[in-house]
Amino acid sequence: MGQLVIRNAKLDTVCGVTSKLPQGELPEIAFAGKSNVGKSSLINALMNRKELARTSSQPGKTRTVNFYAVDAFVKEEEDERTELPLTFVDLPGYGYAKVSKSESEKWGGMIENYLNSSKALRGVFLLLDLRHEPSANDRMMYDWINAAGFEPIIIGTKSDKLKRSQMSKQISVIRKGLGAGSTLKVLPFSALSKDGRDDIYREIIRIAST
Repeated sequence: MGQLVIRNAKLDTVCGVTSKLPQGELPEIAFAGKSNVGKSSLINALMNRKELARTSSQPGKTRTVNFYAVDAFVKEEEDERTELPLTFVDLPGYGYAKVSKSESEKWGGMIENYLNSSKALRGVFLLLDLRHEPSANDRMMYDWINAAGFEPIIIGTKSDKLKRSQMSKQISVIRKGLGAGSTLKVLPFSALSKDGRDDIYREIIRIAST
């Protein structure tokens, strides 16, 4: 498998609660996770951009479904390349305590609607804090993704906060907390060092190429 190279990325479409979701033709890769898990930081790291996906000190700020047009290719051996244009989809962060129940339900409806209606969706990454056991909201999102017909790939964020000797234990905690078996992919990632980014790129290539 080659190496994913992203030449450029831009915010393409923003959809609110009442917006009609676009039905694009390019492979869509979606990212879900609770409000303070580091989703925007991950997306920026993948797109090699500092602030394209807006990070915030205020959890719960992403209240829309954001579509990013990603100009990418797969670099093969002997300088061969295969074009692989993509769409990254940033789903609203969930589980923010200061948001009203009705507002939270609207966001949940947006996410569920997208997962079940997008014809271009190829795979979903679910971001969880590698240091903690999955929350009830995390388990609900995991179940939603499965119910939509996708096996989520888990990205364990903030891996730089753990010692390497703690990684395998925490991966087991996440699998157990989600009620998943040992085959569930859990990819540790650090937004600070970018450790784990190549593993995520490989999964993106695999998903988008099938």
